[in-house]
Amino acid sequence: MDADGSNQRNLTNNPAKDGKVAWSPDGSRLAFYSDRDGNWEVYVMDADGSNQCNLTNSPAGEVMPAWSPDGSCLAFTSNRDGNLEVYVMDADGSNQRNLSNNPAADASPAWSPDGSCLAFESDRDGNWEVYVMDTDGSSQRNLTNNPAADGGAAWSPDGARLAFASDRDGNWEIYVMDADGSNQRNLTNNLVGDGSPAWSPDGSHLTFESERDGDIEIYVMGTDGSNQRNLSNNPAADVMPAWSHQPSRLYWVDALLKALPSSCFQLACR
Repeated sequence: MDADGSNQRNLTNNPAKDGKVAWSPDGSRLAFYSDRDGNWEVYVMDADGSNQCNLTNSPAGEVMPAWSPDGSCLAFTSNRDGNLEVYVMDADGSNQRNLSNNPAADASPAWSPDGSCLAFESDRDGNWEVYVMDTDGSSQRNLTNNPAADGGAAWSPDGARLAFASDRDGNWEIYVMDADGSNQRNLTNNLVGDGSPAWSPDGSHLTFESERDGDIEIYVMGTDGSNQRNLSNNPAADVMPAWSHQPSRLYWVDALLKALPSSCFQLACR
């Protein structure tokens, strides 16, 4: 849809379920995941929905793709090692390898804008937290360190901040923190669930999903939490927004949560 909520249109048009859109850095392609081959896999397509192809081709479940800033790689979440791990592969699907290598669950990778590290979520401390690691998997460190669940981190375009979702106030809210984990603060302060933050390319706005209208809708707000407004306005569930590299356009997933397995539902909510 356009950034004001107009001109909404379907790209995938497939009888299977498709989710979690991620833009390539040059804006020409979209990565997503789909169960059209019988299990969740990472796919890529052109920005107009054409040329859809499977990149992972694995019997395991693969979800939550994220492009490297130079467009050469995609990070993603896989359960091929018996638990959720953060993987990376070349943009053509080759050279797939495990980065997080931890017996706990690791998921939802997000590249820093300079390509030097990946934020991700992990339950290795007994609850979900936001972590960061170098792109070779080294130097894994906890940023949030909170007894509540935190996840779904998204980098600001300048790399100075991370938006994320947390239930530390009794329900899911959008928070923001500096890139070193300091200065954590609540932006949404709403009695219902808010999640899946995504920055506009110029860093002036955050889009997110919210249940405040009785179903899940795509919202947008200023990066200080101001001027929160509904963009999708649809009776179906609208989730997982992704801003294009042109600030005038947003992509999201419609009505996905009704059919997701529980593990993917939890990832989507974060």
